[in-house]
Amino acid sequence: MASQDWFDKDFYKILGVSKDISEADLKKTYRKLARQYHPDSNPGDAKAEAKFKEISEAHSVLADPETRREYDQVRAMGSGARFTAPGRPGQAGGFEDVFGGMFGQGGGRRTSTQGASFEDLLGGMFGGADNSFGSSTGGFRGAGGPTRGRDFTATTTLDFLTAIRGETIKLQPADGAPINVKVPAGVSDGQKIRLKGKGEPSPDGGAPGDLVLTVTVRTHPVFERDGLNLRVDVPVTFVEATLGATIDVPTLGGDPVRLRVAPGTPSGRVLRVKGRGVTTPKGQGDLLATVQIAVPSHLSSEARGHLEAFAAAMPKENPRAELIAKARE
Repeated sequence: MASQDWFDKDFYKILGVSKDISEADLKKTYRKLARQYHPDSNPGDAKAEAKFKEISEAHSVLADPETRREYDQVRAMGSGARFTAPGRPGQAGGFEDVFGGMFGQGGGRRTSTQGASFEDLLGGMFGGADNSFGSSTGGFRGAGGPTRGRDFTATTTLDFLTAIRGETIKLQPADGAPINVKVPAGVSDGQKIRLKGKGEPSPDGGAPGDLVLTVTVRTHPVFERDGLNLRVDVPVTFVEATLGATIDVPTLGGDPVRLRVAPGTPSGRVLRVKGRGVTTPKGQGDLLATVQIAVPSHLSSEARGHLEAFAAAMPKENPRAELIAKARE
């Protein structure tokens, strides 16, 4: 998406958050909205799918501190401003001409276009990517060394399992050869992948720019990522938690594993499965299964009688007494 589009889209409003929201709260809000509008949760609902794309786009910009800073700077200039990028011989050179329709569909993956930031435009005008008046090779454009081409940006959306395992995807520029992009295993939501030399060619024989690909990862209906670990909530019955049991716990993309629930296990206890989390060059995570006591909503008269007899046989203790006492301190 080009910076000009940033004038027209209030990503904070799309996510329903304030401009000073923290990164942690932004992530929580996005996850909640993503679960609500995910296509898997709303099959056949075109409006929900469009809303999911909209919040994913907003999150991909605001989740990265540098991109968020650029977005805030552009928005602060006011919706009336428009930019024009320098053209080439025989070309109009408008902002939309340079970046509009840069990437299309490719390889079965959905991609969307993002253009140069305000800093990129300044860098292109004065020959440097760092917004200084001189380039790294010295002088103004044409007066010193060759000018480096500008960076291009694009986004792609991956399902949860693909992001964990990694995959090679294909991007199809509107007027160029397809680009194969190797997405590493364990890529996280909002992570950027830089492809050296895949951006705009230099206008005067210098090095080409890079392609910066931002990855959006769809939420999973069962698993949630926590660093290199995967988390899953596992319901157990009151009897299983009280007397102990061996239960089946799902794993991502594999067969369930058997875990032992010790007698007297409380709700909220975390059971760990070593090595069944996310694997990256930085290490390997675990699967963390959080026990959730499943309370029956309906009881037969016979079951109710047994439960009342059980309650009568239990010691007369108040499990909240200690909590109330601490609250009064």
